[in-house]
Amino acid sequence: MIPRPKILVIDDEPSILTVMKANLKREGYEVHVADNGLIGLEKIKSEEYDTIIADYQMPKMNGMQLLESIQEHQIDVPIIIVTAHGSIEQAVDAMNKGALNYLTKPINYDELTTVVQMAIRQQALKKEVRRLRQEVDQRYGFGNIIGQNEQMRAIFDLITDVADTDATVLIYGETGTGKELIAKAIHYNSIRKNESFVRVNCTALAESLLESELFGHEKGAFTGALNTRIGRFEQAHKGTLFLDEIGDISPAMQSKLLRVLQEQEFERVGSNKTIKVDVRVIAATNRKLESDVEKKRFRQDLYYRLNVIPIELPPLRERMDDVPLLAMHFLQRYAEKFNKKIEAIDPKALQMLMEHSWPGNIRQLENVMERAVIKSKEPVLSLQTLGSCIRLPQVHNYQYFINEELTFNVLKNELIAKFEREYITRLLKRYKGNISQAARHAGIHYKNFTEKMKKYDISKWAFSENK
Repeated sequence: MIPRPKILVIDDEPSILTVMKANLKREGYEVHVADNGLIGLEKIKSEEYDTIIADYQMPKMNGMQLLESIQEHQIDVPIIIVTAHGSIEQAVDAMNKGALNYLTKPINYDELTTVVQMAIRQQALKKEVRRLRQEVDQRYGFGNIIGQNEQMRAIFDLITDVADTDATVLIYGETGTGKELIAKAIHYNSIRKNESFVRVNCTALAESLLESELFGHEKGAFTGALNTRIGRFEQAHKGTLFLDEIGDISPAMQSKLLRVLQEQEFERVGSNKTIKVDVRVIAATNRKLESDVEKKRFRQDLYYRLNVIPIELPPLRERMDDVPLLAMHFLQRYAEKFNKKIEAIDPKALQMLMEHSWPGNIRQLENVMERAVIKSKEPVLSLQTLGSCIRLPQVHNYQYFINEELTFNVLKNELIAKFEREYITRLLKRYKGNISQAARHAGIHYKNFTEKMKKYDISKWAFSENK
């Protein structure tokens, strides 16, 4: 049952209290009353109200003094001040000092209903914002970075120190190691946490579209640009821009990005007007950028701009002592999400998790735990249930695919994966790294093609003429 909004009415005239209480109760509110400001303040300190309605002129403590006391106690509640006819200056003064609105006597009860509804909606919105902020803090706080491994403890110490600075961060790690989680933890524990966190997947768009995505464009800048569009840098103004898979951007985009990092300014596509921004950049890659710099695939000056604070996330196979902690973390998360009463993992099942190589890293472990929780019907996650949720590692010997010990679906999925990897590699080699031509040849949408490249850790620059 949804609780009714609670209102406190404070007035020294009993008749007004009686009539106002009756009208507000008829509207569905829970109404409390107090006949002076001191009693009202005690009620406000002991109970949570959605709106306060207080008379300006009262003995012992008037409405203005009550307003000031509420602010001193840092109680966040909308206050409506009631004044006598002709005392508008007092009401305006009260609003300047923090009151939400005012009413004049004799009270128009239609107006009272409207003003109270506005106050209730505002308070509900504030509560929702607070709830969402708490949810964000819980989800992206440092407490969500699970690990007792020595490398992870060192990373935790580093991001704690880095969060409150504006230093550019470059996060290295294989796919699935939690690069975005680290980026969000840095943002949501920084002075920019109340501003936007904007993510851009640098591999998901063709070069021409990526430029528009980052910097925006003017109407008519190119075919299909029917309206002006602000880019991700503008969206992230005062906040954080997360550039995921930065190692996959073209040399031309590297030059443009370097300028923004150096000058914090750019122009939209199709415009000569310079736009200034205040953006913290966090980048991530699964590539060895230092090696790409040596091979002239990545600009050295951009690399140094990005690599101010390097954070290297170890693959899960190098922190196997964290697998039980992570498994229990995901078990609790998904048991709560799916309303399952699963309290533990069978020791044999846990041992199996410890012995798996986890090529997909934490993301793979999380997916396995989610599937296992959904499938489990017992309070303890069994070896059989978990085992059915783990795909066997890929083997590059075709004899593997006629092993009758394996199920049809496992064999089929592994064969498809091998085919996709080899097919995409051959097309990129044929078209010298041109993703658009390769995707067109394959009859696959550009975005789906790049997602498969990311899945199999294939970079177009390995096939480019400019490598």
